[in-house]
Amino acid sequence: MPTATEDFVHLHVHTEYSMLDGAARIGDLFDEVERLGQKAIATTDHGYVFGAFEFWSRAQAKGIKPIIGVEAYVTPGTSRFDQTRVRFGQQGQESDDVSARGAYTHMTLLAKDNEGLHNLFRASSLASLEGQMGKWPRMDRDLLQRYGKGLVATSGCPSGEIQTRLRLGQWDEAVRTAGELQDIFGRENFFVELMDHGIDIETRVTKDLLRLAETIGARLVATNDLHYVREEDASSQEALLAINSGSTLDDPDRFKFDGTGYYVKSAAEMRRVFAELPEACDNTLLIAEQCEVSFNTKANYMPRFPVPEGEDETSWFVKEVERGLHRRYPNGIPDAARKQAQYETEVIIQMGFPGYFLVVADFINWAKDQGIRVGPGRGSAAGSMASYLMGITERARRELGLSSERLLHPERVSMPDVDVDFDERRRGEVIRYVTEKYGDDRVAQIVTYGTIKAKQALKDSARLLGFPFAMGEKLTKAMPPAVMGKDIPLSGIFDPKHERYSEAAEFRQLHDTDPEAQRVVELARGIEGLKRQWGVHAAGVIMSSDPLIDIIPIMRRPQDGAVITQFDYPTSEGLGLIKMDFLGLRNLTILDDALENIEMNGKEPIEIESLTLDDKASYELLARGDTLGVFQLDGGPMRALLRQMKPDKFDDLSAVIALYRPGPMGMNSHTNYALRKNGLQKIEPIHPELEQPLAEILDETYGLIVYQEQVQRAAQILAGYSLGQADLLRRAMGKKKKEILDKEFVPFQAGCRERGYSDAAIQAVWDTLVPFAGYAFNKAHSAGYGLVAYWTAFLKANYPTEYMAALLQSVRDDKDKLALYLNECRRMHITVLPPDVNDSAAKFTAVGGDIRFGLTGVRNVGANVVDAIIRTREEKGAFTSFTDFLDKVPAVVCNKRTIESLIKAGAFDSLGHARRALLVVHEQAVDSVISVKRKEAEGQFDLFADFGGADAEDGMSFSVDVPDLPDWDKKQRLAFEREMLGLYVSDHPLSGLEHVLTRAADTGIANLLADEGRPDGSTVTIAGLVTSLQRKMSKNGNPWAAVTIEDLEGAVEVMFFGETYLAYSTVLAEDQVVVLRGRVRRRDDTMQLQAMEVSLPDITVGAESPLAVKVSHTRCVEPIILRLREVLATHPGSAEVHVQVLEPGKTTVVRAGDGLRVEKSPALFGDLKALLGPSCLL
Repeated sequence: MPTATEDFVHLHVHTEYSMLDGAARIGDLFDEVERLGQKAIATTDHGYVFGAFEFWSRAQAKGIKPIIGVEAYVTPGTSRFDQTRVRFGQQGQESDDVSARGAYTHMTLLAKDNEGLHNLFRASSLASLEGQMGKWPRMDRDLLQRYGKGLVATSGCPSGEIQTRLRLGQWDEAVRTAGELQDIFGRENFFVELMDHGIDIETRVTKDLLRLAETIGARLVATNDLHYVREEDASSQEALLAINSGSTLDDPDRFKFDGTGYYVKSAAEMRRVFAELPEACDNTLLIAEQCEVSFNTKANYMPRFPVPEGEDETSWFVKEVERGLHRRYPNGIPDAARKQAQYETEVIIQMGFPGYFLVVADFINWAKDQGIRVGPGRGSAAGSMASYLMGITERARRELGLSSERLLHPERVSMPDVDVDFDERRRGEVIRYVTEKYGDDRVAQIVTYGTIKAKQALKDSARLLGFPFAMGEKLTKAMPPAVMGKDIPLSGIFDPKHERYSEAAEFRQLHDTDPEAQRVVELARGIEGLKRQWGVHAAGVIMSSDPLIDIIPIMRRPQDGAVITQFDYPTSEGLGLIKMDFLGLRNLTILDDALENIEMNGKEPIEIESLTLDDKASYELLARGDTLGVFQLDGGPMRALLRQMKPDKFDDLSAVIALYRPGPMGMNSHTNYALRKNGLQKIEPIHPELEQPLAEILDETYGLIVYQEQVQRAAQILAGYSLGQADLLRRAMGKKKKEILDKEFVPFQAGCRERGYSDAAIQAVWDTLVPFAGYAFNKAHSAGYGLVAYWTAFLKANYPTEYMAALLQSVRDDKDKLALYLNECRRMHITVLPPDVNDSAAKFTAVGGDIRFGLTGVRNVGANVVDAIIRTREEKGAFTSFTDFLDKVPAVVCNKRTIESLIKAGAFDSLGHARRALLVVHEQAVDSVISVKRKEAEGQFDLFADFGGADAEDGMSFSVDVPDLPDWDKKQRLAFEREMLGLYVSDHPLSGLEHVLTRAADTGIANLLADEGRPDGSTVTIAGLVTSLQRKMSKNGNPWAAVTIEDLEGAVEVMFFGETYLAYSTVLAEDQVVVLRGRVRRRDDTMQLQAMEVSLPDITVGAESPLAVKVSHTRCVEPIILRLREVLATHPGSAEVHVQVLEPGKTTVVRAGDGLRVEKSPALFGDLKALLGPSCLL
């Protein structure tokens, strides 16, 4: 072991939590410190203390002493509330002055003891809550004064206030500052920090720093500005800085570190650097010896529920359960329900969870009272009787076939977990309610840390090295496909021991043959897995009994002021805090809108929560796979699975949601379930010996394991496990670590042998259980989702118009989804009408059997305008003409852009004017009406004050004459409609051409986008309309284009590069109908096509007159009419067919369906004459 004079402790360390600045991975850091034989190390990340707990835990495991600190941002002498930038120096000294143009200085703070640790957390929290400036949380003198106890402070790095003053030649100011800090922290706790990386900014002030230390009697401490672990990691750190600044590595002006040596230097290296000041190195050991901090992982900060006087949480909980029994069972409480309630109450009290149930029930019932739709409740607690009695869930557990055992067994160690779904528009109200009720200092959202994943690392590295975009593309394409959303790590590609090594041969081959690729991969491996940025957990909310700032560090998100923890969820939970999941679920918003539409459309309101789960029409809809727009069952492959499964009971719905996930699908369980359900596959027991004992748990799922509960019950039945042991076994299996599994197998095998099972049977069941435990769904979870799926299917089957209106409203901002669901409306024979000033509400609404487009869906028409139109209509009656509309509405509506948008969208069609005519006069009309409204506001006269009687003509002099112009042609009308509504509504340029498109393409665009199984690089042919065309130039001056091609169901982006672009550039034009053959390109989560060839289908006859065919009524007999259909069908095209049936004295014209449009050709004419005689054509 090194002696004290040979040892050293690093006290200035930036880990990966100094995001895009620190490249020291915590695990590697401790390995290196251990290798060098150093006994302690500090963490001082920038501004925040994100990594404090992980750092402390890793240190404990290694037996190295952790010192928790922060490199604080400090205001330049101003209050933290003051955003003024301050310069200390004169003009011309900017490069030496306060960082970020006068925003902050730096300072190193370390916690000596637990009081100091919490003071550090409080100061770091308030720096963000109150002192945030841009992306810097800043402390000020006041915070340092208030929370300085228990901290060791140093004068900091070259960006510290003292070094800045010295560089600027302000000696007296530097001494004054140092003295102030010495007073704040105490003489023995303030050190003058020395660094030496061989750079001018440091060496210029070294002498002054030594003189200053002597002047004020402060001790010296030597540090190394540590940003990565080993010397060779410098390139990773350089890459992070370049990612942060958006520059490439060959950019001479990019932000980079001068000097070298920002790694974990050995004690010998550090003592060599500071050979003349050995005491500065000795003092690192002194500080390390003084610092001793710990975290309390046994604490419990369960939020406290405010109970009435004379009660505590337990007594109140018991009373609430009793009240629930009487409320849920008004006609007498069944014995089984009372018994279950009694058992659960005992367990909940024993485990200390009454407060949790009271808190959850309180905010759920509050939300229901406010009319906020709440989901059925998921997570383990959803299966419990107590949840049902307290209103947390709305379904009795037996009804959904659930058990509460996963949540409520006395051996359970972790906190209960209820995921609550709310109408996404109103989730914020519920969070606001709990924040106000429990205190805004006790409720926060949860941070997440985004890491740089393998593909992102390759793309970043290719860009940093200045390679074209295609380089990153080429490398990511060569990687094996992601499994369950997870890519193989770059280290795994080159590690023969990695389980997916063999799949990465193509990548290794590319790497071995391309020296440029090798450079990219090497850089990428250095940054892969490092922290890139922090975000906020989509649903989680932390609730605490005590102020959070006293337990963990917190911060404020600058964009919206939300308070967020600095520790992630697992850390916060480990320190005794409770997380609740408040999810905003779009489908609850849809449900709520659909139920409102049912009432508004004059139908009886329905109580969705109390529906029985046996509606025939709903299961028929599911069995047909008509589930586009149904919760969880919307995708193409899922619809195919439903057609195969033909669900006819709720259990099937719950199972399909649990099975349609990567794990079970990888084992083909979804297909096996469907086949076994319909008697198409024999039900095989896991092992003959086990058929009988496992029958009670596997019969309902046809011998397959679907749910976590089944894994647990199997362990209880076969190996005699208790509930708690079975739960722990399931979790251990879920971790998929070989050493854990081998350890768990021993007691499992012993328990099974004891009960007389053979080793073959034990092995068979173990091999079946293990893969499933990791993927199996908790049944309460899938039944909860199953319920929402059933409700949405019920509405689509029984109230199609109202449901589809709600669905269109929910996707109004997503063009692709809107087009898809509009097409579904066409398929269901529901007409979607354009917006209308007299008939539209703000949202999409059901009007009889049709759906009316909402006014807020029109571009340039804000919510305030829509409110004004609707209010006017309600107060003054329907609008009778364009002039009447302008007269009645308030001035806020009379805006030229707004009126133009409403005209183009067709909102005035019902008033009897042509859109084109209105567009011609609208500007003049708005001008004249606005001047009248202004005068009216001044109280002069009304536009139609004299209207009526003999003076009618004079009154109308203010009105606008709408000229009698023919309307635009269909193409122009639809183009404007699309411009204003984002898509074609009243008609579609391609309608009538369906057969042309179907014949030319091998798949529809919506199907192509939904087909996740279609491999990257495969060839596909699509047909549709060019709706957007952007011609571009690459850096090397080569032209290319990005084109959107749309059919009736969806749209896809197509790239035209190089030769292909040059060959077809003249053909590409907006509104052109094309057939395109291209190659599939998958990028991140989106699919594009790369064009290979383009052709133009023959639709020229579409605009021509219809083909008229004459036939005598005597020949209108079935065989001839059937033959006529066949003839028309064999000549598909775009011309309509009108059949004129001739009778004595009259002619009846019958229009053939769109599916029988034809291409006018001599071949067709010949066939028709042969069938109907030479005079059949006019």
